[in-house]
Amino acid sequence: MPGSPPGESVDLLDRSAASLRCASQCGDAAQRYVEAHLGALRAAAAVVAARSVPSRRSRPRSVWQVLTEVAPELTEWAAFFAASGRRRAALERGAAISGAREADDLLRQAEVFLGIVADVLGAPRRDAVAAYLIPIGVGAAGGGRG
Repeated sequence: MPGSPPGESVDLLDRSAASLRCASQCGDAAQRYVEAHLGALRAAAAVVAARSVPSRRSRPRSVWQVLTEVAPELTEWAAFFAASGRRRAALERGAAISGAREADDLLRQAEVFLGIVADVLGAPRRDAVAAYLIPIGVGAAGGGRG
């Protein structure tokens, strides 16, 4: 199909949606936050894969830095998720999450971002996941830090 995104980008969009579905089913707030951020990261990687040109640059850069170069229209999203990435790293190191709302809000934002990325790439939108949220403390992960 002309104008369709490359296969690698479609795979990353599918993996992003899978991460968001997983996040929606997490009963632990910190895990939900981490999975939601991972979903956003995979969506951003789909844009980078579709639009970037390999370079000889040796300095590693985050996907959020590259995203602003290849898709300037997504700069605000890149800044938002770069900041949430720092929070994700803290959670992975064992920091406490302020509550379920923080994780749920990030999941909703990641879902909106995935839809925007699908539009940017000319790919079909994925099914909504936020409508299927399991309340924190109820899912298979049980309990929680939220």
